[in-house]
Amino acid sequence: MKLKLLTPLLLLVTMVSTKVMAQNRPDKLYSMSGIGFAFPMGETSDYFKPKFSTSLGLNLGLGEGGLFLYPKVSLHAFTFNQITPDAGYTYTIQKGRATTYLLNVALGYRKIVNKWAFYGFAGAGGGIILTPQAAVNASTLQVTLDNKSNGLGIAEGGGGIEYNIGGANLFVEASYMYGFSKIQNRAFNTVPISIGIKPNLSKLLNKLK
Repeated sequence: MKLKLLTPLLLLVTMVSTKVMAQNRPDKLYSMSGIGFAFPMGETSDYFKPKFSTSLGLNLGLGEGGLFLYPKVSLHAFTFNQITPDAGYTYTIQKGRATTYLLNVALGYRKIVNKWAFYGFAGAGGGIILTPQAAVNASTLQVTLDNKSNGLGIAEGGGGIEYNIGGANLFVEASYMYGFSKIQNRAFNTVPISIGIKPNLSKLLNKLK
């Protein structure tokens, strides 16, 4: 599933890399890798609690200004405290682990001031959230574990701050993610906060030209 979500990113890089390298701007192409936590909001906190999360993405410069395209895969992890059992199951899962595989494609704008940069973005996408299930066989004293795939569309908007350290930028980013489908008959809303690094891939691509 991870590979299926990353495929659109790879195709996107292939299509736009040539045009990106022709631009005259200092932030033509960055990769993005972040770590942090996604904090459930509202009804989501009834069944999810934050755990360690990661995110992967790209910043692709558009034109000669500050616009950029921002595809990102969110691999958030949550503690799952199930409220009602899924259809065909009797027991609820407590302190289980749920994981998101969500792809968001956003349009952003970056303003560079000396070594600092400030940016905002908004976009939409979708993917799946895996939640655990457990079937108990009382006669054999066996528990069968499985995952339920919860498909949903998302909208995400946010912003961040970057600091240039030469060939890469350190960043702090916060966003709000809204899910258009429900889990456990409740809305999915979360606030991801991450820190990480954005290596400048433009220099590498220039060497390959």
